[in-house]
Amino acid sequence: MIDHVSIGVRDVAASRRFYDAALKPLGYECLSSDGGSASYGAKDAVFYLGQTDNPVKADPRSGLHFCFTAGSRKAVDAFHAAALKAGGKDNGKPGIRTDYSANYYAAFVVDPDGYRIEAYCGKKE
Repeated sequence: MIDHVSIGVRDVAASRRFYDAALKPLGYECLSSDGGSASYGAKDAVFYLGQTDNPVKADPRSGLHFCFTAGSRKAVDAFHAAALKAGGKDNGKPGIRTDYSANYYAAFVVDPDGYRIEAYCGKKE
């Protein structure tokens, strides 16, 4: 249903360092960058960063977050570790979220601009 998502960030270079590290364990990489923007995906770009002086104000009460598909639970674990190492803040350690479903394995972090991001795997492992 959704072709792509774009978010505004204060510093594309800093955000690239974070997203390059956080998304790599999930099999996603920066597919293009021109200094003022960057795009991520596995084959096609679906997640874009664009530099702006006025990004959407992060509000943990808004419910807004971005969830990335992970191929395995180990990838979710690696995403969480890499995101924290790259300057993200923990917003939920890797684990089963039975309130969502019996196999909902996810981890949550906050990126340098305050956006909440998640990695999710629904496979039984």
